[in-house]
Amino acid sequence: MGSNSSRIGDLPKNEYLKKLSGTESVSENDPFWNQLLSFSFPAPTSSTELKLLEEATISVCRSLVENNPRTGNLGALIKVFLSRTKELKLSAECQNHIFIWQTHNALFIICCLLKVFICQMSEEELQLHFTYEEKSPGNYSSDSEDLLEELLCCLMQLITDIPLLDITYEISVEAISTMVVFLSCQLFHKEVLRQSISHKYLMRGPCLPYTSKLVKTLLYNFIRQEKPPPPGTHVFPQQSDGGGLLYGLASGVATGLWTVFTLGGVGSKATASPELSSPLANQSLLLLLVLANLTDASDAPNPYRQAIMSFKNTQDSSPFPSSIPHAFQINFNSLYTALCEQQTSDQATLLLYTLLHQNSNIRTYMLARTDMENLVLPILEILYHVEERNSHHVYMALIILLILTEDDGFNRSIHEVILKNITWYSERVLTEISLGSLLILVVIRTIQYNMTRTRDKYLHTNCLAALANMSAQFRSLHQYAAQRIISLFSLLSKKHNKVLEQATQSLRGSLSSNDVPLPDYAQDLNVIEEVIRMMLEIINSCLTNSLHHNPNLVYALLYKRDLFEQFRTHPSFQDIMQNIDLVITFFSSRLLQAGAELSVERVLEIIKQGVIALPKDRLKGLEISFSQAQWLTPIIPALWKAEAVGSLEASHLRPAWSTWQKRVSTKNTKKLARRGGECP
Repeated sequence: MGSNSSRIGDLPKNEYLKKLSGTESVSENDPFWNQLLSFSFPAPTSSTELKLLEEATISVCRSLVENNPRTGNLGALIKVFLSRTKELKLSAECQNHIFIWQTHNALFIICCLLKVFICQMSEEELQLHFTYEEKSPGNYSSDSEDLLEELLCCLMQLITDIPLLDITYEISVEAISTMVVFLSCQLFHKEVLRQSISHKYLMRGPCLPYTSKLVKTLLYNFIRQEKPPPPGTHVFPQQSDGGGLLYGLASGVATGLWTVFTLGGVGSKATASPELSSPLANQSLLLLLVLANLTDASDAPNPYRQAIMSFKNTQDSSPFPSSIPHAFQINFNSLYTALCEQQTSDQATLLLYTLLHQNSNIRTYMLARTDMENLVLPILEILYHVEERNSHHVYMALIILLILTEDDGFNRSIHEVILKNITWYSERVLTEISLGSLLILVVIRTIQYNMTRTRDKYLHTNCLAALANMSAQFRSLHQYAAQRIISLFSLLSKKHNKVLEQATQSLRGSLSSNDVPLPDYAQDLNVIEEVIRMMLEIINSCLTNSLHHNPNLVYALLYKRDLFEQFRTHPSFQDIMQNIDLVITFFSSRLLQAGAELSVERVLEIIKQGVIALPKDRLKGLEISFSQAQWLTPIIPALWKAEAVGSLEASHLRPAWSTWQKRVSTKNTKKLARRGGECP
């Protein structure tokens, strides 16, 4: 490197890098560092170029790993960076471009080296490399044992204290990216890192006081979505993608870490990454999520998660309880707007889930908003384009809907919001529809897509849970939404009949051949019947609680009333069919009295009149008996994989279904437990 621009192919032969990684010790006061740090580097524009960078520098890194115990050059480089950061704030105020540029380059080299070191050695070995000084091989000084901690603390100070200007944008991005790389040790461990050295430093000591300030800064970086400065702002050439080489490097690490947090390392459908308008916001979000999901220390909870759980709105003047550490205030309106606008990325969806689940102040604020469509529509669009999304993104969107539909006020208000011309919904032109009806349509479409394509045994069970949460509050359902509810029941009914027929044929065949093992059709039939019961309970809940609000659903029931005939005498559905059968019989008789050749408008008019005439006490109130075991089953394999790295714990999923847990059928729970908690 040095004063001239460097190319990837030249790195193995670069005299400055050779000296850094060689056998000669370089004092932290040596003029060599000014020469090493005076370089500009063309940013890689593809993953291929990033791989070339790693391949080109691997020999330099290996040489440094071998020689650093004798030379202590890594420690000297870090000390040079640390000494420069003490003057960084003043340099920003004085517009000292060259000083900031060289400090940025020092951090860039540290991060590149750190990534290779973390890939190739344990944390204990990495810590030793931070302690080596110019001594005989293997010796280190006890006075410098906390150089790693000092570097982490310095990065936190840089992120929180350095003003964000055009000349400091790049170094702010690099500082955040370096912290992401620091925390990537988990990528190389199958077990949860509960005693990680970097975790220990971040959760106690001099780093701890920066907890709330760091979380607040990262949140505001996400909110503001600051774009990189225009070309020509820096003394060194501005990269065309606005991210710099280190951004590309650390972004790759962060993407890998994100995969582990959401999928446990399991592959999923790749999603094309949109061009990032704000590298700073993206890296801030990734670091925030990683920090929030660190495992608790043995003697203290994760302070970053505590900060996320407890922050309040800037308009909230009530004092913080003394028992809540790391509390701060932030503008909820700005945060809400940013969350609504950024749901195209899966990490933003995870942030939304984290805040809704863990911060009661945020949840209360969002549920009280009068413009919930701004948040719900992007979530529905994720589910609508299920075939184009990663599975973890779809699951997270579904969990958010489950949390929202827990609230009766939300379930009522979404039917009062009228939308016009939903262009992304292509199955049918929707010129005017309520947000509630659109939500029903998208969830049912997700269930049907899952039944015919992916066949995920948990996905549609939890889609039905969202419908069940809403069912008692269904209001003025759009005719198409009512039709789709009955169409879904029709699909399940046909599947039930098909499995029943296969079971019958299999039983007949077994009479002629005793050697052929029988498929377990009884098990399949039992599972399908449970799902059918869920659908019947959802329909029943709507009829019992809001019959007078939903003439279109009654119309759809009457139009497809033959579907329900086979279930009237079925022992598994007799209780739940009473209300549905009563409604069908009552309104059918009124239509017969009105005569033949009735128009749609006339039928709806008769239904509305009949609703008034039908005594409400004739409808038997039934509790929805969704089994607790179904909701506490690991409904999201991706999230339970994430538990292996401390991302989400099992208990995190429970509150989303607390409403229905109060109405659990013990009989069904035991029944499901005997079958191993299987879902169709």
